[in-house]
Amino acid sequence: MRYAFVLPGGDPLTCAALAAEAEAAGWDGIFVPDCISIETADVPPSPAYDPWVTLAAMAMRTRSIRIGTLVTPVPRRRPWKLAQEAVSLEHLSGGRLTLAVGLGAAQDDGGFSKVGEPLDLRTRAELLDEGLELLAGLWTGQPFTFHGSHYQVEGLTLLPKPVQSPRIPVWVVGVWPRPKSMLRALRWDGVVLQKGDGSAGRPSPGDVAAMRAYAESHRKSDLPPVDIVVEGETPVLDARESGAVTRSYAEAGATWWVESRWASPDPLVDAHDRIHAGPPRA
Repeated sequence: MRYAFVLPGGDPLTCAALAAEAEAAGWDGIFVPDCISIETADVPPSPAYDPWVTLAAMAMRTRSIRIGTLVTPVPRRRPWKLAQEAVSLEHLSGGRLTLAVGLGAAQDDGGFSKVGEPLDLRTRAELLDEGLELLAGLWTGQPFTFHGSHYQVEGLTLLPKPVQSPRIPVWVVGVWPRPKSMLRALRWDGVVLQKGDGSAGRPSPGDVAAMRAYAESHRKSDLPPVDIVVEGETPVLDARESGAVTRSYAEAGATWWVESRWASPDPLVDAHDRIHAGPPRA
């Protein structure tokens, strides 16, 4: 299993410093959110910096740690622009980018709900599917044509190609055990696993084991094994307990643990402390 951290916000310079600290502490990846303005009845708006500027700063302060978004809402992006941004960052980082994508928090992100972007689930799912096809096609570096319900592309060539082969790895949010969501995610490189029962809790090791079995029977045989990505929180001061948590997920088949600490009253201080404590290795 590999271990990553998703930063709970922060300006580009702060995130770059935390990325360097995470690399020194032995983490395998560090990610940032991709949103415009998150606001709910319980959460007032807070500063949200552009993820691509932030990741560029992080790339310049690190040498080996994997970086990326968690997650990019493809339905509110122009896929050709997203493809170019991702390739540019991937070249800047020397091939260390992972792009995690999903439908987007449409009701909570003002970048959807307050600017007229589609909110209904079916339309966003169509935009996500077409957007992913466009990303993969444009990253080939060959003239690409696509005719969909939402996007029309005629012979567009995007250069340079990604450093990584066959392309930039794509993780897709998969809601377990919803078949449409899972089958979409299994066409790509990783599944950011979420529960489909409406709870806010993380998937259990049993969910991971069941999803792993589902993946083995539903993923195309010519594709490599899919990454299974689980988000969660482990204690800062108890390495044994932290390792016990992640060990249960590793044994169930998870390949990435992403430490996500959204509820802290002082999230950046908490992130600094947890990063310095090191990854919760099983």
